[in-house]
Amino acid sequence: MTGTRVIVDADACPVKDEVLDVAGRHGAGVVLVSNGGMRPSRYPGARIVSVSDGFDAADDWIVEETTSADVVVTADIPLASRALEKGAAVLGPDGRPFTAANIGAALSFRSFNQHLRESGTSSTYNKPFAPADRSRFRQELDRALRRAMVAS
Repeated sequence: MTGTRVIVDADACPVKDEVLDVAGRHGAGVVLVSNGGMRPSRYPGARIVSVSDGFDAADDWIVEETTSADVVVTADIPLASRALEKGAAVLGPDGRPFTAANIGAALSFRSFNQHLRESGTSSTYNKPFAPADRSRFRQELDRALRRAMVAS
């Protein structure tokens, strides 16, 4: 497939509908990648890819398929790093862009928090997804798609 696509790490992604809306306005393809399978009728116009339940199977598929013309949507920081290495634009579902300038700090912070959880020092949870996150995501995806389409 050629052209700009939005490739979504779709398991537990709260902004699939927003991806379809924004990508549709730009004429970009949408690929929803999931371990558990998804109902295609819920996401008309998107290519639905179901991968095996193997560890990181969805991440591996996304990295293999990603090109520098794509925008990847994921909350998975190691996947974000791998997609950046492929030259893709990468957004978290809260609208936070992952970039070469901030991915190292994000990976370090993730590792530190994981260490705290494993040592029993912290039992932090992800913050709730807020309406402001959804709005910021729509704006950032629009920007990322405009940049990706100009570049490709």
